[in-house]
Amino acid sequence: MVIADLYRKTIFLDTAPLIYYIEGNSSYQDKLNDVFKANTNGDFIFITSCITLLEVLVKPLREGEKELANKYKKILTSAVGISIFEISNDIALKAAELRAIYNLRTPDALQFATAIEYKADYFLTNDNRLKSLKQVSSVLLSELQ
Repeated sequence: MVIADLYRKTIFLDTAPLIYYIEGNSSYQDKLNDVFKANTNGDFIFITSCITLLEVLVKPLREGEKELANKYKKILTSAVGISIFEISNDIALKAAELRAIYNLRTPDALQFATAIEYKADYFLTNDNRLKSLKQVSSVLLSELQ
């Protein structure tokens, strides 16, 4: 998928792409730089859930990397092109359905249910297992051009 195909769309940002982008130690760095630049330019919006905030903070907090933890918090809570949503009862119910049908882990089910609830056009991830869900089209980092 060409990054321009994401323009004027709502993209659910899963945890791994954000970690790869911020920490800069991924073979996908050039693609991620292009994706985040397009987001910053207003070409599309990112949405995500508070699960992403939880997941990106665990390692920096565990390792005492307060600066990195603050960087994640700032990006997710105040960046112009990113909206972060809380988990509602409706999302929890949808996540339970997804877990039952697809045998997903709870965090993945909550992430995907949030994408469904907020009508994301695409789900940007690096988790190949999520490609089997059809409610929102998953885009793997390896598929970006």
